[in-house]
Amino acid sequence: MPNLSQSLYPVQFKANTFKLSNGLTVIHQYLPATSVVVTDIWVKAGAISEPGEWSGMAHFLEHMIFKGSPNVMVGEFDWLIENTGGITNAATSYDYAHFYLTNAASHIEKTLPLLADILLRATIPDEEFIRERDVVLEEIYSSHDDPDFVGFQALCQNTYQCHPYRRPILGEKELLLEHTPNQMRCFHRTYYQPENMTVVIVGGIEPEKALSLANENFSEFSVRSECPPILIEAEPPAIAIRRQELYLPRIEQSRLLMAWICPGAELLEEAIALDLIALILTGGRSSGLVRELREERQLVLNIDCGLSLQKDSSMFTINAWLEIEYLEMVENIICDRLNRLQTYLIPEAEIARAKRQLINDYIFSTETPNQLAGLYGFYNIIATASDSALYPQIISQLQPEQLQAIASRYLSPERYAVTILKPC
Repeated sequence: MPNLSQSLYPVQFKANTFKLSNGLTVIHQYLPATSVVVTDIWVKAGAISEPGEWSGMAHFLEHMIFKGSPNVMVGEFDWLIENTGGITNAATSYDYAHFYLTNAASHIEKTLPLLADILLRATIPDEEFIRERDVVLEEIYSSHDDPDFVGFQALCQNTYQCHPYRRPILGEKELLLEHTPNQMRCFHRTYYQPENMTVVIVGGIEPEKALSLANENFSEFSVRSECPPILIEAEPPAIAIRRQELYLPRIEQSRLLMAWICPGAELLEEAIALDLIALILTGGRSSGLVRELREERQLVLNIDCGLSLQKDSSMFTINAWLEIEYLEMVENIICDRLNRLQTYLIPEAEIARAKRQLINDYIFSTETPNQLAGLYGFYNIIATASDSALYPQIISQLQPEQLQAIASRYLSPERYAVTILKPC
């Protein structure tokens, strides 16, 4: 792959990155044309940080963060955000948890201190822990009613044999019922520390003020604790086809889910190349698999393909919705088309079309403060924030020979995981 640091294409990362004395990373971009400020706080405390018996703890803690701190009463933060016209929410994934706040610039000095306080000094009251656990359990029950969620989780467990990416982010009911408030406090005080945290501030706030707010509000963290040790094993390459079938009620069409282990952020250029291959395969009506399987032969109701970029092993997936009698035929066609990717060069016109679409999609995804804050925070968790600017340069330089080599390396038609959902 080309060395982007020596590329003829200039890399433009418009934000500024600061490392505070306590290890906290602050990323700021001033957008003078907007009166909105987005603060997005990313923590390296996702599901992969959980000891095995603490499955679901990271997501559960995301809920409990909003239950207050010694200085912020339960509900006080939500009340302030609503009364200043702001928006706040959070999400947990495998590699991270993040908490974002959108406010008018005139209110950020009131709202950010409360968000920082509940993040850094969460109380996790016993009674709120018990009450909120029922909410999380309801999320788990609801997810089991979603066949696509069930299928994806089964595919993850089929694809990853060793890595924590195989575990459900929501956790498992039996383990969740065994969690205690003290265990959660331990998890919080282990991972919600400055060296694990990135504070992204984007919008109508000047650099000096943004950095001052970060220094002032992210200086006093909880006393450190230490969770039980975790061991993350590297995911070994697949050596055969791993097949599983599930029979689910209340589905009318079968699902064909196929997955391949691919590089994580440590090989970012190869991962992004797989993003381009995914678009060539299923990125619109004129793309190869969509045109053949849906538009011309009408073997599937829908088919899509994508790369789940992660810090460690990413996952390349192909998903089809189809009638049960076409399952074997469609799987064989997909494998044949992947084999063609490795045998013949993709036509230049197809590559050019997909490049335009991906680069345009990237540009459209950097138009608002929320989008920029999310982009910088995500990349700073899996790689570095400045790597986010490499995406269009990497895409624009990819050549047919490189795509062929990467397809050969990662998308074997003889070594993959396949999960099939059938109506029962």
